[in-house]
Amino acid sequence: MPTSPPGALPRTSVRWKIFCIIFLITLINLVDRISLSIAMPTISKEMNLSPALQGLILSSFFWSYTLLQLPGGWLIDKIGARRVISAATLLWGGFQALMGVVTGGLGILLMRLGLGAAEAPLFPAGSKLNASWLSKSERARGAVLMDAGSPFGAAIGGLVIAQLILAFDSWRGAFVVAGLLTVAASWLAWRYLRDDPAAHPGVNAAELAHIRDETQAASSPQAGGDHAPLPGRSVAAMCIGRASWAMIFFGLLTWGPSYLAQARGLDLKGIGASTFFIFLSAAIGSLTGGFLCDTLVARSVQRGRAIKGMVLVSGVVMLLVLVALPRINDPMQAVAMLCATAFFLMWGSLYWSLPSLLVPRQRVGLVGSSMNCAGSVGGVLIPIITGLLLQATGSFHAVILFFGGCALVYVIATLFIGLNRTR
Repeated sequence: MPTSPPGALPRTSVRWKIFCIIFLITLINLVDRISLSIAMPTISKEMNLSPALQGLILSSFFWSYTLLQLPGGWLIDKIGARRVISAATLLWGGFQALMGVVTGGLGILLMRLGLGAAEAPLFPAGSKLNASWLSKSERARGAVLMDAGSPFGAAIGGLVIAQLILAFDSWRGAFVVAGLLTVAASWLAWRYLRDDPAAHPGVNAAELAHIRDETQAASSPQAGGDHAPLPGRSVAAMCIGRASWAMIFFGLLTWGPSYLAQARGLDLKGIGASTFFIFLSAAIGSLTGGFLCDTLVARSVQRGRAIKGMVLVSGVVMLLVLVALPRINDPMQAVAMLCATAFFLMWGSLYWSLPSLLVPRQRVGLVGSSMNCAGSVGGVLIPIITGLLLQATGSFHAVILFFGGCALVYVIATLFIGLNRTR
């Protein structure tokens, strides 16, 4: 690894400040995304929304979010991640704030469509910055710093939005405040993020040499730039694996509270505490996975094998825990097992380091958005599939076993991702 020559200034660490900002924005992203679920009981009473319309509104976010993934990836590669992240954060903050002035269900649905469209390019743009700013020995940590914002946002989002509703005695005030805070985050993104480390005034020569030496070495096997053929089988397997992963994640996010109430008999206080610890475990798992992966690489384990091995371990552990979960009778033991599931589930954050390993840097945005699109499809499907299984069986046992099936597909798909020749 490059080191500073004697007498040179110590290497700066701007790249990690960049990813701390990305972590903050992804955390805000999830808080804004789940805010409607927290406020829906109050909103539905005020606006007299039918259950069918509530379901339509709650699912509408993923319609535009999914449709805008590929165009968002193209835009990232065209104009750069900094412009896209800043504009996207500004726009979704505006839609979030406008939720506070709508007068009916149609207005809420339209704002959610806007929120989904604006949030669509965030994670692919973060993957692009991962490829531009981090050396191959640091990309796993960058990937999980970005993705760990999601479970942290899910863990604290309910608490934050609920407290804002109580503080303002109004769900409208909570949405306006949340939206304005997001707009402020867009200013921070524009002020500090850069697409090229050389263009950032805080990066010194030592840090730039560190980034350039290793990122260029990492991308050297991927000759051909924009005209290099995509590794079709690996990209397809990556997308299938991400969709399977997303079904488990969004299944826990959307149906987890109902499972705890109906299958485990927890009250509202118990549900809130359990949900917090489940997603806190997920966040810790995400960060642990990234640092462990980079530690393995530092000890001369080939990066592709380290990522693939850790993802496979996580998938097998999830499969075993989910298959065993229906046989557990004690509610607290069940919550502990869900915490373990969430911990290993978030080793899947390492998937965000795959685009920069599989394709040249110029195409990371498009491939990353394709992967995120597949995950979004999983997010669209899992609430519907879960509802149908519950209606058909009247029990969450079939749902949990379906999640176990998703873990199995996740393992099989990962096996088909060709990482053996990547550094």
